[in-house]
Amino acid sequence: MSPDGALVGRHAEIRQIDALLDAARQGKGGAVVLRGEPGIGKSTLLGYARQAASGFRVMDVAGAEFEMELPFAALHQLCAPVLDHVTGLSAPHRKALEIAFGLDTGTPDPLLVGIATLGLLSETADERPLLCVVDDAQWLDHASAKALAFVARRVAAEPVAVLFGLREPAPEPGRPGEPSPEQGRLAELDRLPAITLAGLAEADARALLKAEVRAPLDERVRDRILAESRGNPLALLELPRSAGLTGMAGGFALPGASPLSSRIERSFEARLGHLPVAVRLLLTVAAADPVGDPQLLWKAAGSLGIEPGSAETAAGSGLIEFGTRIRFCHPLARAAAYNSADPGDRRRAHQALAAATDPVTDPDRLAWHHAQASVGPDEGVAAELDGSAARAQSRGGVAATAAFLERAAELSTDPVRRVERVLAAAQAKLEVGDYERTGGLLSTVATGSPHQLARADVLRGRLSFVRHRGAEGAHAYLLGAARRMAELDPAWSRARYLDAIEMGILIGGLDDIVAAAKDAPTGDGTDVLLDAIVSLVTEGHRAAVPVLRPLISDVGGEQWTRRPSLALILAAEVWDFDSLRGIGHRIVELGRTSGSFFTLPIGLAMAATAGVHAGDFGAATEMISEGAAIVEATGASPLVYPSIHLAAMRGRKQEATELFDRVLAASQLMTISVHWATAVLNNGLADYPAALAAAQRAVASRDLANAGLALPELIEAAMRCGEEEQAATALRSLTKRTQAAGTPWGLGVEAYARGMVTGDEESYRAAIEHLEGSLATVARARAHLLYGEWLRREGRRREARERLRQSHEMFSDIGMEAFAARAAGELRATGEHVRSRANQAGDELTVQEMHIARLVAGGETSREVAARLFISPRTVDAHLRNIFRKLGITSRRQLRDLDL
Repeated sequence: MSPDGALVGRHAEIRQIDALLDAARQGKGGAVVLRGEPGIGKSTLLGYARQAASGFRVMDVAGAEFEMELPFAALHQLCAPVLDHVTGLSAPHRKALEIAFGLDTGTPDPLLVGIATLGLLSETADERPLLCVVDDAQWLDHASAKALAFVARRVAAEPVAVLFGLREPAPEPGRPGEPSPEQGRLAELDRLPAITLAGLAEADARALLKAEVRAPLDERVRDRILAESRGNPLALLELPRSAGLTGMAGGFALPGASPLSSRIERSFEARLGHLPVAVRLLLTVAAADPVGDPQLLWKAAGSLGIEPGSAETAAGSGLIEFGTRIRFCHPLARAAAYNSADPGDRRRAHQALAAATDPVTDPDRLAWHHAQASVGPDEGVAAELDGSAARAQSRGGVAATAAFLERAAELSTDPVRRVERVLAAAQAKLEVGDYERTGGLLSTVATGSPHQLARADVLRGRLSFVRHRGAEGAHAYLLGAARRMAELDPAWSRARYLDAIEMGILIGGLDDIVAAAKDAPTGDGTDVLLDAIVSLVTEGHRAAVPVLRPLISDVGGEQWTRRPSLALILAAEVWDFDSLRGIGHRIVELGRTSGSFFTLPIGLAMAATAGVHAGDFGAATEMISEGAAIVEATGASPLVYPSIHLAAMRGRKQEATELFDRVLAASQLMTISVHWATAVLNNGLADYPAALAAAQRAVASRDLANAGLALPELIEAAMRCGEEEQAATALRSLTKRTQAAGTPWGLGVEAYARGMVTGDEESYRAAIEHLEGSLATVARARAHLLYGEWLRREGRRREARERLRQSHEMFSDIGMEAFAARAAGELRATGEHVRSRANQAGDELTVQEMHIARLVAGGETSREVAARLFISPRTVDAHLRNIFRKLGITSRRQLRDLDL
């Protein structure tokens, strides 16, 4: 910044900030992350935004290294001035914030805290536009970062602007593009629009240096400063200060091979070196507790014998300012004050701060200061940190839990407790996605009890799965854990074999896992699921299904709540549509009751898939939309298989193909599902060669569920392509499965497949009879179509018209456009005129718009819809305006009269 207050060389960035503020004034909020190396000008631009936000209410928060371990600390600091608006929130959202901020007891759900924060800011912005400034975002605690990123992605319909300043270390000289060890970018902010600040252009850098450095400056030194600082404004201003007048006149030289942030920090260290010992100790104490509470600082300083006059000298250095809150001039100045201090002085500072901290109101900061003051292992301090970890866990701070446990493990004197703390910390690190540190912690577990070593192997397997999708043999770790505990804890061992099987179904290697599971310890007589799955894979459906069917029919069984993905796969494998649907809805119910945003998306995906096969595309779309809203809000991986099923059945070729390509590009785990879906799509489009090729790939995989579902697709495509022997072989395989299952869905599909292969009319009639009482509406419509096509080829046009007309109506009502077009073509071949399907009311709506329209048509208010979809009421209203425009209506009442 030049002496007249103008920002030098930042015209483009200023325009972007002005545009963000102008949009917020018009009720079109947004967020921007200012990214860049230390000293590049992020804080200066944030200061400009505060000044430019005329008419706004400005709310500020700055991340602090110490606060990173305390869940929701930064969020509380930001929201504290406007907590009087919390009364305008619904009771659950109000309670979520109060728990998160320590004003009530309980365990807050991070997602509820996010939507409650959005509601709080929306209520606040009713008075005037709102600017939220978040500096030093790299030091936000994990819970606050997730909540603020959640809010930032959802303010598009609010008069709210959010600006983050996020430090990204500069690459080291000679190593451009390599990640620095200190790189701390938050994944939660990666999806937000960003402005990456580069160094100033040479002309701007020269102008800034000339304006700020008034002392004589040798031209060669000037050139060296400009070259070494790479246009970093703080480096341009700070490095010459540490050289002194003589150095600037001709002898100044900068170190040539260290990161720029280190050079700037050394410049601050040089300034610190000229200060008296007591002043440096005061700055060390201030740096050790970045909360900036003057009362706490002076209490700690007094216990160290530091005289109040030291503050005047410290302030005169320009490194720190004392007021209602204590602030360093730059984060690197704080780092320099702390890192350059003698280790003994750092421990003294933390001891003094611990003595000054209230153990009742701030037990976690007390424990952390004790930990930093410890010279070596200290079981008492480790126990304190255990308590802090438990409190952090109860407040939803999984990242903080991990940090406390990790430090507790380092201080443990008891080897058994150390391993327990390491395993707990690794579990917490895994949950928050810190995979590198999870692996580091697990690498320290070389000894321990058999159960501890087995748990470590389970965590290694799960880590391998999430990092590499099993490329390193994720299930091998689970099998090793299962074998280790086979004699000591047979029930635990069998459960790990089941976990390995579920993982094997998802990533491959099932046959090897099942072979290993044959050696599993014997169950207690009630635990038969593992044996049944082993029997299914090794002996076939006739041996296994009589045992599996009762288990799967128990839709409320505890084993399915623990392993819902396995439930879905097995229900489809044994053609049990009622259980497929029932288990899905049961998991949804459990997810809603418990408030678990891990369980609920799985249940919604299962129920949506069942809804697709039941022909209720509207309900399926609604559940897909709600599931997408949850996983987007939580940052979890999306569950795409219901969307794949829906796209295949709907039959819009371009739309479906684009989805399939995106899914395959993102993950190979869904390859077999995409092969099955491609076969269904192309059978509907009557592109039988393409359908045959896809079905062959799906069946060849021997994948549970998908391979069985692909058999009827292969039979239909093979018969249309003249591959009768191939169709007959597939029919024999299908029959083994469906006869063992004995369900209406399976028997009906088998019957119409048999009709295609044999040309037996009774098979078609049997198919319709089996499916008439089934919820598998899609299969019933296809049975009518296939029977009608057979009748037409037999020359029985009048009878054919009846079946084809029925199938056409069913497909049209469901929204299966490709199959409806195929039925229409067959009808025209019988001589009947077929009207084109009129556009349905929701055809032009997006998935989310359809969901909102259905909810509003059902009587829900904007506030209720917003809570369900984790958006603000204003965003719901914005969507409704688009919905009304697309549907040509003007009110919510008219929505109720439309067929959505």
